[in-house]
Amino acid sequence: MTDWYPHVTVATVVEMEGRFLLVEERDKTSGSLVFNQPAGHLEPGESLQQAAVRETLEETGWNVSLGGVLGLALYTAPGNGATYYRTTFWARAVAPEAGAELDPDILAVHWLEYEAILANSARMRSPLVIAAIEQYRSGLRYPLDLIAPP
Repeated sequence: MTDWYPHVTVATVVEMEGRFLLVEERDKTSGSLVFNQPAGHLEPGESLQQAAVRETLEETGWNVSLGGVLGLALYTAPGNGATYYRTTFWARAVAPEAGAELDPDILAVHWLEYEAILANSARMRSPLVIAAIEQYRSGLRYPLDLIAPP
């Protein structure tokens, strides 16, 4: 019997003046260009909240302040069969980090209006991207203390 475990990931929905912060990256399985929220894997010794703030900065160059939790999701990627357990946060943009160097996998950072995101729905990395934005737009949000402190 093989061991199975989900990959623990975080994502952050950041909205400012009607635009959402997304990254453009190359999908490692298909090679196509896709859009995603700032997102990534939890690192050892890190809280989910710390991971979300770190990943957002590393992928976009923006410092953010977490406002709450949007939701939790399990997603099995069809390209590689891996299962991801994702905690999605919402955050406020604080300020861009002067001289920030983005992760090498990030090709571009975009502030996109909702309509532009829908127009590019086929280019989202997973269905979780638009689902998280829809959840944010619906106003259904949970406090940060939903997650027990480490």
